[in-house]
Amino acid sequence: MTSVTDTASSHEHDEHHHGPAKGLMRWVLTTNHKDIGSMYLWFSFIMFLTGGAMAMIIRAELFQPGLQIVEPAFFNQMTTMHGLIMVFGAVMPAFVGLANWMIPMMIGAPDMAMPRMNNWSFWILPFAAVMLVSTLFMEGGGPNFGWTFYAPLSTDYAPPSTTFFIFAIHMLGVSSIMGAINIIATILNLRAPGMTMMKMPLFVWTWLITAYLLIAVMPVLAGAVTMMLMDIHFGTSFFNAGGGGDPVLFQHIFWFFGHPEVYIMILPSFGIVSAIIPAFARKHLFGYTSMVYATASIAFLSFIVWAHHMFTVGIPLIGELFFMYATMLIAVPTGVKVFNWVTTMFRGSMTFETPMLFSTAFVVLFTIGGFSGLMLSIAPADFQYHDTYFVVAHFHYVLVPGAIFAIFAACYYWLPKWTGHMYDETLAKVHFWMSFIGMNLTFFPMHFVGLAGMPRRIPDYALQFANFNEISSIGGFLFGTTQLLFLFIVIKCIRGGEKAEAKPWEGAEGLEWSVPSPAPYHTFTTPPDVK
Repeated sequence: MTSVTDTASSHEHDEHHHGPAKGLMRWVLTTNHKDIGSMYLWFSFIMFLTGGAMAMIIRAELFQPGLQIVEPAFFNQMTTMHGLIMVFGAVMPAFVGLANWMIPMMIGAPDMAMPRMNNWSFWILPFAAVMLVSTLFMEGGGPNFGWTFYAPLSTDYAPPSTTFFIFAIHMLGVSSIMGAINIIATILNLRAPGMTMMKMPLFVWTWLITAYLLIAVMPVLAGAVTMMLMDIHFGTSFFNAGGGGDPVLFQHIFWFFGHPEVYIMILPSFGIVSAIIPAFARKHLFGYTSMVYATASIAFLSFIVWAHHMFTVGIPLIGELFFMYATMLIAVPTGVKVFNWVTTMFRGSMTFETPMLFSTAFVVLFTIGGFSGLMLSIAPADFQYHDTYFVVAHFHYVLVPGAIFAIFAACYYWLPKWTGHMYDETLAKVHFWMSFIGMNLTFFPMHFVGLAGMPRRIPDYALQFANFNEISSIGGFLFGTTQLLFLFIVIKCIRGGEKAEAKPWEGAEGLEWSVPSPAPYHTFTTPPDVK
C-alpha cells in the first residue's frame, strides 16, 4: 500500500518542482484514484456536451415540419451518434468516475485495488471516443443505423466507417470490463476492518452489483460486433438470411447486452440518491437491507427480460407472455426503492439544497419513466407504441432524470469534499430549475405525439405534430444551454469560493456515511453511561 501513497506524493512533488511538462505527465501517469476519478468526470462532461450538440441538431431539424437544416442521411448519423456517445461516453464514464472518487473513501481503502489498471482503463476511453466521432468525417459518413445498430442494416447496407465504429465499441467495452474488475476487487478486498458487506454505503453496494452486470454483458456486446465484423469482411452470414443467417439473432444478442446495460446506467443513481436523501432529510435511510436485496433482484431480472424490445419481430406467443410478465416483475423491486426513498423523506427535517432538489426530481420523474415503461411492457399495447416517440419519451424520462440528474446531484453533493470549496448555491438552484423545466418541456410532449403515431428516427413529420415538436425543441435548447451554466458553476467552485466545512451539509451529522447500525464503542471513546 505504501507504493500507492508514495506515488501520489511523488506526483505532487514533481508538479511543484518541474513545471508544466511534469504537471501534465502527472495526469497521464497517475495511479491516484482521485485524479483518475476527476479525469473520468471531465471526459464524460466533454462527451455530454458533444452528444448534447448532436441532440440540438436533431431538435433544430424537428423544430418545424419539412426538411430545413440537414440531409436525412446526416440526421440518421446524428441520432445514432447521439445515443452511442451519451451511453458509452457520458453516462457510464461519469458513474465510473464517481466510483473511483468515492468508493475507496467510503470503504476506508487507500486507493483502488489495481491502480495501474485503473489508469489504463481510463486512457483507452479518449482514443475510443476520438475514433467513434472521427467516423463522421470518413467517406460515406458515420454510423447511420441507430444506436442499436441492427443487422443487416449495419452489415450489408452500412457505410465503410462501420469497421472503425466496431473497433471503438470494442475499446469502450475493454475499458468498462477493466473498470468493473477493479471495482469488485476493491470492494471485496480493501474494506476497513469491521465494515461488513451489510454496513457498506448503498452507493458501494449498487456499484458492486453494477460491476458484475458489466462483466456479464460487455463480452456479449463484443460478440455481437465481432459477428458484424465477420459478416462485413469475412464472408460469414450470421445475420444475413440469404446465407442461412438470422437478422433476429442480432436483436437477441444485442438486447441480451442492451437490457442489463440500461440498468448499469441506473443502479449507481440509486446508490447516489440513497446517500443524498437521508442526509437532507436528517434521517437514516429507511429499509437498508431491502434496498440491497431490491438492487440485486433488479440486476437478476434484467437478464430475463431482453425480448420486451422485440415484441414486434414475431416471437412465439408464449415468449411474449413470459417477457411481458418478467418485465412487469421488475416494477416490484423498483417500487420498493421508491417507497423507501419517500418513507425516508416522510417527517424528516428536510432542506432543499441543490443535491436534494436533483434527488427529489429524480424520484418523481424516474417514477413517471417507470410507469411509461410498464405501459410498454404490455405486449399487445406495445405493437402500437413500438418505434414511436412514446418510446423516446419513456427512455429519456428514465435516463435524463435517472442518470443525468443523479450525476448532477452527486457532483453538487460531493464537490465540497472534492475541492474544499462550496459551490454557488444560487446559481446551482438556477441550473436545477432550468434543467428541470427544460427536461420536462422537451420530453413530456413526446408522449402525446408518440401515442398519436409519430415515428422515431425520421427527420420529417406530418403537420399535426408541429406544435408539440416546437415545444420539445424549445425545451431541448433550454436544457442544452443550461449545462454551460453547470460548467461555469463547477469551474468557479474549483477556483475558489467559500471554504467548505469538514461536514459541509449543516445538520446532516455525517449521515452521508450512514450505516444501518451504530458503530461499536472503542477503547478511545467514552461510553455514554460514563459521566
